[in-house]
Amino acid sequence: MIIFRYLTREILSTTFAICVVLLLVLISGRFVKYLSSALAGNMDAGVIFAVIGYRIPGFLELTIPLAFFLAILLSFGRLHVENEMSVLKSCGVSEANLVGYTLVVAVVLALLVGWLSLSVSPAGAAKAETILKVQKEMTELDKVSPKRFYKLSGDKGVTYAESINDDRELEDVFLAVTAGSAEDFDSRTVVIFAKKGRQQRSIDGTERFFVLDQGYRIEGIPGNNDYQITSFEQYGSKLSPPKRVAEDPETDAIPTAELWEAEKPQLKATLQWRLSTPLMLLIIVILAVPLSRTNPRQGRFARLLPAIILYFAYLLSLNAVRGSIESGGISSDVTLLPVHLGFLMFGLALAGSERLRKFKNTLIGRWGKSS
Repeated sequence: MIIFRYLTREILSTTFAICVVLLLVLISGRFVKYLSSALAGNMDAGVIFAVIGYRIPGFLELTIPLAFFLAILLSFGRLHVENEMSVLKSCGVSEANLVGYTLVVAVVLALLVGWLSLSVSPAGAAKAETILKVQKEMTELDKVSPKRFYKLSGDKGVTYAESINDDRELEDVFLAVTAGSAEDFDSRTVVIFAKKGRQQRSIDGTERFFVLDQGYRIEGIPGNNDYQITSFEQYGSKLSPPKRVAEDPETDAIPTAELWEAEKPQLKATLQWRLSTPLMLLIIVILAVPLSRTNPRQGRFARLLPAIILYFAYLLSLNAVRGSIESGGISSDVTLLPVHLGFLMFGLALAGSERLRKFKNTLIGRWGKSS
């Protein structure tokens, strides 16, 4: 029990540290993507952290298996390098015992990953997709922030509002629009100043208008003196309709209960992937423990690169079969189980190779003594 607690603490602490690093890398990449979209005016910067927060369960679903795999390699590799593994073996702890101890930890993590994969991650993805859908369907006026210039779509101009009240009415509005191409010397520029501006729907609700109150309009060609200045009590301009987003949700956002009854190959492949993630955690134990065997002279990182290549070969094989099922290249009745079985057999072969080597050395030793 003492040995089990020691190995468990070593593996879990290393898993947690690696998982945090991998999670920060994924979050940073997604944050940069959303931030660039916000700077381009395609989404509100205030929703970035909410979207990332809802995506974190999906990130954990990917990072925990890799972190656990690397933790086994590093933890057991250190035991080999510092000769602690030799001490454990002299106490009767075999490699099969190490696999058994590690599988207990793997079962707990597999249950956690299964819960994330089958329940939490789809719910979070659905929430994030809803937020992004709302952002895509917003009009340009919905994206305007106070005391900040906002570039209109197509580089047609800019708008500015000193403040925005609780009714989403813009106050002290500035609007500059160029009619025609910016390369045309005769392109006319329209500048509008107004005390207030608001968005207003038509009676049937199918069209939207930008209505300005109490202001004046200046129109002319830059460099010429023939500007036309017009004051108005109310001025309206039709807004371009918001983008319509497809109603079909991403497969990652579909609840698992709906996937069980689905007939589409894409949805069947998604269900098989969600079931494969926790199963993968159990199989990588069989792969990682034999791969962690390290000669003390080589160092704990000697087999790290080949092990990482093997892990990504495992992951890419699953993705390749999943992609073939989604595209119809493979029947949707085929599951990802053959890939898991193939790597399981490979892991068992790695574990058996050590026993075969020891058996061979024993026979050679006895043969030498008898001769």
